[in-house]
Amino acid sequence: MKLLLVLFGLLATTLAGAEHPGWLLVEETVAAEVAKPQITVVHLWAPWCPNSQAENRDGGWANFIAANPTVTFVFVTVRSSDDGVAQLREHGIGDQANLIRLHHPNHLRKGAGSIEYFMDLPITWVPTTWIFREGKLRYALNYGEARFPMLQQMIADTAWAW
Repeated sequence: MKLLLVLFGLLATTLAGAEHPGWLLVEETVAAEVAKPQITVVHLWAPWCPNSQAENRDGGWANFIAANPTVTFVFVTVRSSDDGVAQLREHGIGDQANLIRLHHPNHLRKGAGSIEYFMDLPITWVPTTWIFREGKLRYALNYGEARFPMLQQMIADTAWAW
């Protein structure tokens, strides 16, 4: 039975990879999550980044995640060999039921070979925050730290039936 489950898992991974050539498993994982009907916030961040650190002060992301229990949050650590789990835990981020933490394997911070795209979307700055619903990108904050009241309005707008 276990072997059968493993084989189905490998087949699913192979088929998913064929859908998006060149994508890494972390991208496929996030794509599967954002394709769901709920609102999903994808946050690309790095432990070394001052803007990423500033967002966590005074309970920033921890409070925001708690205030939005029906929203799925996917934190992807990028451009860092440190997965950032310890830093997130220091700020109360990690055990929320609506949070998924991932680590991108390309940890080059800058220069040739550094990650420039994630799910075919450009990464021009860290942190980057995207809001999806039903597989569609609704909002993209591509430059620096998020302002939580503005992010809350974007989530409300995304929830609205357009």
